[in-house]
Amino acid sequence: SLRLLGRHGLLGAAPAERACALLSGSDAFEEAVRKADIVIESAPEDMAFKQELFSRLDSLAPAAAILASNTSGLSITQIAARCAHPERVLTTHFWNPPELMPLVEVVMGERTAEEAALAVRGLLAACGKTPVLVRKDRPGQLGNRLQMALFREAIYIVEEGIAEAADVDLAVKTGFGLRLPVTGVLEHIDAVGLDLAGAVLDYVTPDLNNRPGVPRLMREKIARGELGVKSGRGFHDWNARDFGQVRARRDAFLLEFLKANRRP
Repeated sequence: SLRLLGRHGLLGAAPAERACALLSGSDAFEEAVRKADIVIESAPEDMAFKQELFSRLDSLAPAAAILASNTSGLSITQIAARCAHPERVLTTHFWNPPELMPLVEVVMGERTAEEAALAVRGLLAACGKTPVLVRKDRPGQLGNRLQMALFREAIYIVEEGIAEAADVDLAVKTGFGLRLPVTGVLEHIDAVGLDLAGAVLDYVTPDLNNRPGVPRLMREKIARGELGVKSGRGFHDWNARDFGQVRARRDAFLLEFLKANRRP
């Protein structure tokens, strides 16, 4: 990751060397935790495992240490349920790929102290990330709630025969997807005018997919073993396409975005 950032002029040789010098690996779990100011867990998305892990962290870490989870969707309130000090437990969800994506969601549990959340938000901002504070612990946090709504409607459009998968993706990539990095959803509504946006919502929303759960078309594909890139077919035929090239284009775009928005 450091070499990648260096090749694109986002990190000089001296900072890269300093970063490497500050990194160390260890399997001495208890010793490391006892010295930590902040612990960021990135273990499998298994609630029982995380609850046991955070119970151990809570018993070992210094009183002032903050305990954070990188969970992308599990409830941080439940993760902290077995901790004696849940006020210092929160989520820091780094978006993938974390070395390139600026966004980190800082999610407060029901008993998380605001002081702890604000301290972590400040630390992440100082590290060059873009932290957002999520004040209620709800399924999907913030970003994934928005993303799941888009996923559901995109699949429904294909399911209903309104458009094919390739055209759905093309509409996103060459339409509002280009605008979103510089104009947020609510900024766009303000620019359009809430009266006009409201009229469109009144007209369109009755026809949107509001059924809970996985859309029918997706369930059918899963049953057929059409699981996406790993099986060769999902909504697209990956036997005829190279996902490595798609990923390379994504990373190249993100690198250019980071360069364009680099701090002076």
